[in-house]
Amino acid sequence: MTDPRAAARAIDALRRGWPVAIDGVALLAIETADAGRLKAFDRTEQAAVLISSGRAATLKLANQIEAADPDQPVLVDRAPWLDFAAATALADPSLDLATPLKGPYRTLPLADPAPAAAALRLARIAGLLPAFFVGGIGVEVAITAVDIDSHEDATRLQLATRARLPVEGAEDAEIVAFRSPESADEHVALLIGQPDGNPPLVRLHSECLTGDVLGSLKCDCGPQLTAAIQAIKASGWGILLYLRQEGRGIGLVNKLRAYALQDQGFDTVDANTRLGFAVDARDFGVAARMLDLLGQRGVRLLTNNPTKVAGLEAAGVAVVERVPHFLPPNPHNERYLATKRDRTGHQL
Repeated sequence: MTDPRAAARAIDALRRGWPVAIDGVALLAIETADAGRLKAFDRTEQAAVLISSGRAATLKLANQIEAADPDQPVLVDRAPWLDFAAATALADPSLDLATPLKGPYRTLPLADPAPAAAALRLARIAGLLPAFFVGGIGVEVAITAVDIDSHEDATRLQLATRARLPVEGAEDAEIVAFRSPESADEHVALLIGQPDGNPPLVRLHSECLTGDVLGSLKCDCGPQLTAAIQAIKASGWGILLYLRQEGRGIGLVNKLRAYALQDQGFDTVDANTRLGFAVDARDFGVAARMLDLLGQRGVRLLTNNPTKVAGLEAAGVAVVERVPHFLPPNPHNERYLATKRDRTGHQL
């Protein structure tokens, strides 16, 4: 029987540096472990290292047959010199310039790729690097891949509370909070104006601490947020959905790792894939669920991103119009915006 809360316990264990098991495969997250925990987990020093296919490609392992499939995780043999420090360098590409990597690496066949793929997915949900030691002892929490599916089930999101919230640019606004029983993420909607019988103008805005709060010039998130509120107000009525999906779904710390890779010359797409994540790991089914709970099944969507349109429509929300959301670039985000246009299909 599926336990919707099991994945939450496993996420907590991973972040505390405790071993977990997925479908019987024991795993220790490299990022939150240390040499002592590794020794307790792997007394024989034979636990292999699990990494993503993107990271394996960076390490030039894709020409080995077990690492040749770009859709599958990669298992790296535990060579005698592959201690905890070497595994940490193996896991984190933002350290590549500072930490010369040893080698050569030998990949191993995965008896069952499904638990390994689930482990990498769980790492992303936990905001950790997708890298593990595999095959030890002392498991604290045992779950299944289906438990992870249940944890990310957008239909479990519920409306928690609502209140009037005048904001700059829209004094007639109401804020509505949503949460699910398992996840600590609390999404919010800002309702501006009053329904007038027409589909609302809706903006899906993913959380961006650096842009929304600190005024980062590396992205356009802060100005987009302000402009969206103004556009919704000018339209008469609409909804801003503020989604807790920092860094396109990879979390704040991993987003900052991607920034470090961008400082080394990689664009935002390559930075995410080198870290072992999808180019965009967000779940727009969450936004669709929020709109459903607000009684809105047809919207005018304020976006340049066709993936948002497709994501809402796949979840049953009709996008009756895509409204462009253009903001001028600055010298710090010109390349970022060009990458969104040229590599992720944004219609700027």
